[in-house]
Parts: sequence; structure tokens; C-alpha cells
Amino acid sequence: MSTSSQSPSHSKPVSLPPQSRGSTASSTPADADLEQLLSREASAFQREMEVERILKSFRLNPYDILDLELTAKPEDIKRKYRQLSLFIHPDKTAHPRAPDAFDILKKAEAELSDTTKREELDAAIASARSTLLRSLSLPTNLADDDARLRNLADDPKLKEQGLTTPWKIMMKEKIKEVLIEEEVRRRKAIKMNLANEGLEARKKEEEVAAKKRKAEEDKVWEETREQRVDSWRSFNNGAKKKKKQKIAILG
Repeated sequence: MSTSSQSPSHSKPVSLPPQSRGSTASSTPADADLEQLLSREASAFQREMEVERILKSFRLNPYDILDLELTAKPEDIKRKYRQLSLFIHPDKTAHPRAPDAFDILKKAEAELSDTTKREELDAAIASARSTLLRSLSLPTNLADDDARLRNLADDPKLKEQGLTTPWKIMMKEKIKEVLIEEEVRRRKAIKMNLANEGLEARKKEEEVAAKKRKAEEDKVWEETREQRVDSWRSFNNGAKKKKKQKIAILG
């Protein structure tokens, strides 16, 4: 009886199917070119999607444009701006409105980097948050990670009122509402200031015109001085002659 069939050392290696062998072997140049092309197309698609996101973002909220949390630090803002600006740069993106998105991104970074403007924005957002929490009968000092906010959409009382929107979406909409109100007030103030400036400008123009008329009148008065003096002398001499004639007749 032969023992060769029982010895594992004499068994032939099992051949992998062509598909399996291909998966372990190095890629061919054609495969590498295909992978590079697919990667390039995916990257181009992602760039265009990011351009669309920026264009559709709420223009009055730089945090929304840069896709940042409200607690972002200055270095986080600069880092995110650099990443996005390089990613959607018009030189690297075929999207026709990439320059517009790039400008929007630049403006958002400038506003958040301006301490005064960011403080004003944060104050408006904090006001929106407090107003929203009060409307929900919740404490205004509630943290964002509080279970009551995480489970807001499941609150039975709120469901009865038809409020089933998650907290983050409610907060985003409230911020939008408050910032629009702030922008309307700002534009009205600018309009009023311009109107007041226009009124002041008209007053100054009227004052200048009045002074000019007075100067012209004074000039005419001085230029006709000799004429008035001559007229008065002629009138005075004529009156004296008539008086002498009357005296002579009486005599």
C-alpha cells in the first residue's frame, strides 16, 4: 500500500483562481492609470460639491460658510480657511462659480478674524440661543450636550406642539432669523445716516449759496457806489436850483 497519498509533504500546492492571483499581484500600468483617473474625477466632484455648499450657505453666518463650530479658536479658523481655499481654488476647480465661492470664503475668514465683528456675531448668536431656549421653556444656561437637547425631538410635550425638529436644526434656523433682523436694522441705520448726511449736505450747500449771493450783492453795491453818489449829487444840485428860482420869483 502506498503511503504517498497520506503524506502531506508530497501534496501539490493549491492554485489560486485568476481573480485571486490578480488581487495579490502588483497592478499593471493600465490599472494605475485607471485608479489615478478615478481618483482625479472623484476629487474634482468633491471640489465642485464643496463650491456648491459654500454658495448655498447662509452668507450672514461665517461659521456656516467655513463649516466651523461656534467654539472654534483663531488657529482653527485659519487652518480651516487655508484647507478650503486651497481645495476650491479657481485654478483647481472647473466649477464656473468657484471664484464667487472663493470670495465668500475669504470674506467669512476676515469677519471671524476681526475680533470686534466676531464678538458682535457671537453676541447675536447667544441672543438667538437664549430666545430659543426660553421659547422651549428650558433654562438658558443649558449645555449643548444636555440630554434634554439631544432628545428634544422625542419630547412628548413638544410633539404635542408639533415641534419635532432636532435642536441643531432649530438653533441654525433661529440664528438665521436673528442675523437677518440684525442685518435689516443695520441697513436701516445706514440708510438713515445717509439721509441725515444728505440733509446736512443740503444745509451746507444752502449756506454756501447764501454766502455767495451776499458776496455778489456786496460786490454790486461797491461797484455802483460812484453811480449812486453821482445820482445823489445830481438830485441835490437840481433841488438847490429849483429853490433859488422860487426865491427869485417871490422877490
